[in-house]
Amino acid sequence: MKIIVQSCIFSFVLHLFYIVGTLLVGHFQTKNYQPTIAGNWDTVETLQNEVAFGIVGSPLYFLFTFLGLALVCALILISYKKFVRTK
Repeated sequence: MKIIVQSCIFSFVLHLFYIVGTLLVGHFQTKNYQPTIAGNWDTVETLQNEVAFGIVGSPLYFLFTFLGLALVCALILISYKKFVRTK
């Protein structure tokens, strides 16, 4: 039971790092964006009034990656404990 809890916690932490990292990269890219104005005067287009950030994905994707990563973490923990015990 302890290995299952540890692997789920490790999987949660890795998913949290992934989501926070993605948000930080998007934030820094948006903050540091400087458009090239010199060549844009030739083609003028009407811009949208609203902007949407992000994507819409299936929540099952995160569930399956969470469970898959938890399984991989559990296998790593089990093999590590067997390796440490044999030494």
